[in-house]
Amino acid sequence: MLSKLIYLAYSGAGKTVSATHIMRYFATADDKENGKIRDTSQGLTEVEEQIMATNPIMEAFGNAKTTRNNNSSRFGKYIEIQFDNRSNIVGAKIRTYLLERSRLNFQPESERNYHIFYQLCLGAPTTERKNLELIDWSKFHYLNQSGVGSIPGVDDAAEFELTQKSLSLVGISVEEQWQIFRLLAALLHIGNIEVGGRTDAATLADDQPALNTATKLLGIKKADFKKWLTKKQIVTRSDKIIKNLTPDQAVVVRDSVAKYIYASLFDWLVKVVNDSLSCPDEDRVSTFIGVLDIYGFEHFKKNSFEQFCINYANEKLQQQFNQHIFKLDQEEYVKEKITWSFIDFVDNQKCIEVIESRLGILALLDEESRMPSGTDQGFCNKLFANFTDPSYKKYFSKHRFDPNSFVVGHYALDVTYNSEGFIEKNKDTVPDEILAMLQAADSPFLVDMLQTAAAAATANQETAKPAAASKRVGIAKKPTLGSIFKLSLISLMDTISQTNVHYIRCIKPNEQKVAWGFDSKMVLSQLRACGVLETIRISCAGYPSRWAFEDFAERFYALVSSKYWDPNLKPDIHKLCNVILEKYVTEPDKYQIGLTKIFFRAGELAYLEKCRRERWDECTILLQKNMRRFIVRNRYLRIQDLISRLQRVGRQKMGVRKLELIREERAAVKIQAAWRGYIQRQRYLKQRQFVIKLQASCKAKLTRKKFSNIREHFAAIKIQSLVRGFLIRKDYILKKRCATLIQTAVRRVLAKKMLVSLKQEARSANHFKEVSYKLESKVVELTQSATQHREERDQFKQKTHALENQVKSWMDKYEKLDLKAKELEKTLEAPSDLELQLESVTTERNNLQNDYRNSMDRLKKQDMEISRLNQDLARQKEEIAHLKENMPRAGMVVDEAEVAELKNQILALKAQLSQSLKNHPKRQGSLNAYRNLSPQRNDHRGMSPDYNRGRSPSADPRGRSPSSLTNGSMRRTSLTDRIQTEVVYAEPEQMKPKRYTQRSSLDPEKIGNPEEAIAKLLQESEPLEEEIIEGLIHTLKVVPPDMQNIPSKEEVFFPVHIIGKCVTQMWRLGYLMESEHLLLRAMDTIQSNCSSYTLEDTIVPCAYWLSNTHELLSLVYSVEQDLEREMHYNSIHGRRAVGWHDFEKLVSTMKFELQCLQANIYYHWLSELKKKLSKMAIPAVIENQSLPGFIVSDSTRFFGKILSSNSQPAFSMDDLLNFMNRIYRTMKSYYVEPYVVEQVLTELLKLIGVTTFNDLVMRRNFNSWKRAMQIQYNITRLEEWCKAHDVAEATNQLEHLMQATKLLQLKKATLDDIKIIYDVCWFLAPTQVQKLIQNYIVADYEDPISNEILRAVASRVSSSDTGDILLLDNVSLEDSEYDQPEPHTVVASAYIPDYLNLQRVQKLIALIRIADNNRPQRMDSI
Repeated sequence: MLSKLIYLAYSGAGKTVSATHIMRYFATADDKENGKIRDTSQGLTEVEEQIMATNPIMEAFGNAKTTRNNNSSRFGKYIEIQFDNRSNIVGAKIRTYLLERSRLNFQPESERNYHIFYQLCLGAPTTERKNLELIDWSKFHYLNQSGVGSIPGVDDAAEFELTQKSLSLVGISVEEQWQIFRLLAALLHIGNIEVGGRTDAATLADDQPALNTATKLLGIKKADFKKWLTKKQIVTRSDKIIKNLTPDQAVVVRDSVAKYIYASLFDWLVKVVNDSLSCPDEDRVSTFIGVLDIYGFEHFKKNSFEQFCINYANEKLQQQFNQHIFKLDQEEYVKEKITWSFIDFVDNQKCIEVIESRLGILALLDEESRMPSGTDQGFCNKLFANFTDPSYKKYFSKHRFDPNSFVVGHYALDVTYNSEGFIEKNKDTVPDEILAMLQAADSPFLVDMLQTAAAAATANQETAKPAAASKRVGIAKKPTLGSIFKLSLISLMDTISQTNVHYIRCIKPNEQKVAWGFDSKMVLSQLRACGVLETIRISCAGYPSRWAFEDFAERFYALVSSKYWDPNLKPDIHKLCNVILEKYVTEPDKYQIGLTKIFFRAGELAYLEKCRRERWDECTILLQKNMRRFIVRNRYLRIQDLISRLQRVGRQKMGVRKLELIREERAAVKIQAAWRGYIQRQRYLKQRQFVIKLQASCKAKLTRKKFSNIREHFAAIKIQSLVRGFLIRKDYILKKRCATLIQTAVRRVLAKKMLVSLKQEARSANHFKEVSYKLESKVVELTQSATQHREERDQFKQKTHALENQVKSWMDKYEKLDLKAKELEKTLEAPSDLELQLESVTTERNNLQNDYRNSMDRLKKQDMEISRLNQDLARQKEEIAHLKENMPRAGMVVDEAEVAELKNQILALKAQLSQSLKNHPKRQGSLNAYRNLSPQRNDHRGMSPDYNRGRSPSADPRGRSPSSLTNGSMRRTSLTDRIQTEVVYAEPEQMKPKRYTQRSSLDPEKIGNPEEAIAKLLQESEPLEEEIIEGLIHTLKVVPPDMQNIPSKEEVFFPVHIIGKCVTQMWRLGYLMESEHLLLRAMDTIQSNCSSYTLEDTIVPCAYWLSNTHELLSLVYSVEQDLEREMHYNSIHGRRAVGWHDFEKLVSTMKFELQCLQANIYYHWLSELKKKLSKMAIPAVIENQSLPGFIVSDSTRFFGKILSSNSQPAFSMDDLLNFMNRIYRTMKSYYVEPYVVEQVLTELLKLIGVTTFNDLVMRRNFNSWKRAMQIQYNITRLEEWCKAHDVAEATNQLEHLMQATKLLQLKKATLDDIKIIYDVCWFLAPTQVQKLIQNYIVADYEDPISNEILRAVASRVSSSDTGDILLLDNVSLEDSEYDQPEPHTVVASAYIPDYLNLQRVQKLIALIRIADNNRPQRMDSI
């Protein structure tokens, strides 16, 4: 079976899509009509997949978007699908007709080039796109002429992947595919080659990127290609002449080369596809089906050579359709010898003769094309002269207005063709020199492709014109495009005439290409033009329905009695048909009986079908009636038997079910009883447990409330006692001072009188004897009192030891009671007598606490008594000293013997007095003994009250030297020798957490009590302090700032966390002086380290230590709260702990010192950053010109001429932004508080805004609108940077500069313009506005500022307005405002980097971890 499907329709009616669907059907469907079953067990075969893959390839390289169709075929395609004897596809062949070459270099409005170019531009990978130098499609001349680059609903990138997959399926390797895409990219670059020159000589620039890229991709020499694009060679018999081409001719040559390469590539693809699809064994081919998808009839505003060829092909196909439908139909009527009158139909043979006759349009076009001086106008003149015969008037005419156009009357409608370009498109020639150059290219693929395409084209021409080849006489001429198309079309018609043709008419519903849109007039015109209406007219006038005698009898035999068709009677088929027709068709005109067939008018078969259906309905009803009776009776008998059986079974089941229900009811009653009992018991237990918990909660709440009242009462009494003591002491001091003044005055008077009496008494020797007697009495009294004091002291010591032992016994009892109380809490559900025992134990504990407080009060009273005795002893010493002073003066008047005797007595008294003083030491030592800071230490490490009184809480630690912290016993290296000069960054491997290898030394069984091990380690504070200062500050390696990989908080804050852990243990164990020494030395070292850096070198160290200092301050706050709760807990439970007053003073001092350190680091950092930024602000913002098109040159000025060699500013805007980025990145990487980050950036932007504004106001040569554009662009970059870094509010610091640039850009011609300036620039003072307008440099195309404008501006300036200033206050480089951020809750981490070798610190951290794990959790912590 040789079949052919032909799709005919207008352009855009759906021919290509329909052909694709029918090919997909052929590849998947079975041949059920002939009973052949295709083998589908393995799915589609490779050949079938390759046939389906040809559609995406042909559509990508041969289809394009037009005004009427988004996927219009710009070539004719005939595919022949070959089948074997099992209806399996074994091969295929493709033949193409007239590829529209001109679309490559020109596309009308709203149309596109071939799809493959857009797919390549959008779907190629980035690397290949870079190698092929592909850019956006809108940058290529061959693609951007229509302004359309995309199709709605189509993804060109996805289509490119489908095209690649299809090329691989047909056997084209990936390397060859990219060679194809390389040629396509070269064609796009050829289109971008610009041709210049004069009207008589075209030229090409050597530096054109498109020229270089195109020649490189094609593998040809750039010089030769450039030469033959602008020149042509004329060969004569004796010489070769090279002549210049005009620019238009050079463009034509350029486009013809591109079209030739693309057409050759298309032919090569068809050849490759045919080689891949063709069946290697032709004997296997049993049948074939040909699918012809050819371009539809086209009619545009401007129709050229391509539309002429397309419409010519449609004329030939329409003629074939007429012959197939109309002529063959009438021939069948004649063959059957029925009564029939012939019907005329429209024949388009005359139109075809106008086109393809010996003197037709194509012949005249070939004749004019072969003439050296042939033109499009000459071609038109020949047409007008040749078709003057009136018989051609209906099919050819001259255009009324355009002499270069002619009209052809096609079967569809009259089409006007513009002859412009007909000659060149028909020739479609490429210069021989360029052909030779392409065939000798360095690209093997290009050479092979051209040779293969040329061989395929020659073979097609030879097969298309075997008869015409024998008639040619003379020299062979190069075939034109029109003649080639004509011969291929004649070959196609021959193929159609030899096969069984099926025509498929595709109707386009509307011109807008919208869904569900139906234009009735347009559809009617298509039906009329395609001959469908003519076919319907002939069918209505004749006999459209025809049946063979056998088929008719087999279909309608039931309409008559069985005696006419009983097989046993051997019926006559013709007689049976006549009987049926005579009985049911009463009008003889409704049918005709031929030799082999019966012909019916329209509608007669429907009537016969109706009669046949009614007859079958009657027979069916009769059969149904009897069958239903039989079925119903049998069903009744079966149901009756079934019912009796079901009744027996049902009664049995009901009895069994009743028995089961009785059993289930009894079981349910028992389960309910048990379940209800269980529920009630659970409810009772829950209520009982709830009541117990409620009682416990109420008792606990009452106890806590009672304890809170007691604590508040105790605190109030304490505050009252302190306030009353303070007021009494203040009143006592005042009264004492007044009494002292009065006593002094009185004593001075009495002393004067006594002096007079003493002078008189001193003259006698008896007086000396009395004095000596008094001194002896006084010595005796002092000796007695000293002995008495010594005895009292011994008694106090004994009492103190007794009280201490008693306190220790009480503490042991309390600990035992505490353990017992915990055991009682565990057995809380025991009977209530345990609660009474717990209350008694609690009462006993309260009594012990009261006894302990009373004993402590007694100790305080004893301390006061000892201090009073010390005061009395001191007063006695003063009296003795006073007597010593008076004795020499009294002895001046006595004789020498008495004086000597008295001196000896005095010496003896002095000796006795000194001996008594030695035996009666000061009581300060005992005081300190009672105020010992740690119960485990009795050495001198306790903190002295004199030391605390000697320090000032407001002392400035920034001026403190480390040497002032100790008495000179600390050996340490000078700070100036150890300051780092540059930041040392740590490698990622160095920041890994350290693994503890000393597990054996830290074994809990070996170290015993970890608290004692920590205390022992802290006693040697000097090595530990040196290790911390050296390892965590001096030789510290800082983790580098990186926003892509931000370091963790442990890696940033580990120095202060380690210091915080050490200090916390010192405070917990009472080493307050050592902790203060460590913290002050660490702070001083950090400050010295930060102060050693300058300018931009301060960014990393200052940001790092500023963040760490705040972290340490927050850690101190957190530790203070924890230790406060711990001390309060210890005081409640009678445990000795650090004195809270001393600890509170130390913590307050450290807080103040850390805040001062933060401020100092911040001030130094901001000062250095401002120094660096002050050098960058003006060159980067004011002088830098980064906006192209508005560059201002100062070469006209004197200094500009002198300094023209170095006109570039020292810093650019990029330098400034990089500097700001570095600051921001460092602060974010080191977790600086967001509030501090905002402070820093705001301060720096304030410096930039003030400095640049003052500079702009005072520089006259920068006050122009172009300079303002440059400055505004720089400000915009700064604003964008601020918004990107979440500091948009900081841009308010640039408002003065921003409004100054706006003022310079605004118009200043009228007074209204000045009002606008003041409204817009409301931030500027009148003096600033006046200065900017006075300094404004008028451009050459601007009018000068008039005096009226200057007077109007000057009138707004007021000398009495203090706020009206010219320059803004300069931002200080040394001082900066710093608001301390609020501390946050911190938990110290035990992280230590791997590179640090701190043995004591590591051991201390490990011991702290063990102690924390062993420390029991406090159940009653507050």
